[in-house]
Amino acid sequence: MQQGADVVALRHRQILETARHTGSVSVEALAETLGVTPQTIRKDLNLLAKKSMLSRVHGGAVVTSGVDNLRYAERRLVAAETKDAIGAAAAALVPDGSSLFINIGSTTEAIARHLTRHRELMVITNNLNVVDILADCPGIEVIAAGGRVRPGDRAVIGALAMDFIRSFRVDYALIGASAIEADGTFLDFDVDEVRVSQTIIAQARKVILTLDSSKLGRPAPVRIGDLGDIDYLVTDAVDDALESACDASDVTVVRVIGD
Repeated sequence: MQQGADVVALRHRQILETARHTGSVSVEALAETLGVTPQTIRKDLNLLAKKSMLSRVHGGAVVTSGVDNLRYAERRLVAAETKDAIGAAAAALVPDGSSLFINIGSTTEAIARHLTRHRELMVITNNLNVVDILADCPGIEVIAAGGRVRPGDRAVIGALAMDFIRSFRVDYALIGASAIEADGTFLDFDVDEVRVSQTIIAQARKVILTLDSSKLGRPAPVRIGDLGDIDYLVTDAVDDALESACDASDVTVVRVIGD
């Protein structure tokens, strides 16, 4: 009996070590790596979630609580290939000659990397990493929001940034979020960041929400908006409930192939 408990404890340690290194884990990958069934991994993840050591998401788990997000450097490592595919698909929705907002996030940075060959764009952003990506691109005018720069992810947030953004009315807003619920409510962790994102949404004619499937059902405390605020959802997977909600709200779902 003790031997079986030791085996389970060892597997849990391996799962936690993997999650802490990459930021997230998937059921299928863990089952293959650890040589057990997906059902066993699901039980493991559920137990670890009950102990508040991981948070369950669609298809796996992430290292986070309901009130704290992963550090930005860690978030960049989570589903990196999927985010790149999402970035390419979102950028393809933006025609040359457009004006657009891009907010903070590792996925929106992926979008920026796929906009570098666009022409006659005006890009307004509160993400200084996006400024670095696009500033030297011919045919792209980059305008950085003014305000307080948050350490860690170089986001420009606060009242000054919001006032600045209200000076524009653009064709597209390309935004990310940390979580989305089955009814399409999308959420984040930082109140100041959310207020800037809400201002961006209000000043755009079309809104493109981008997020990977690790965000499905993930807990986060601050509401950004709902499906009535967006026109496109670009992701690698949606569950049946979210897909039905998107259909009901006339939101176009663009699916990409994930990691």
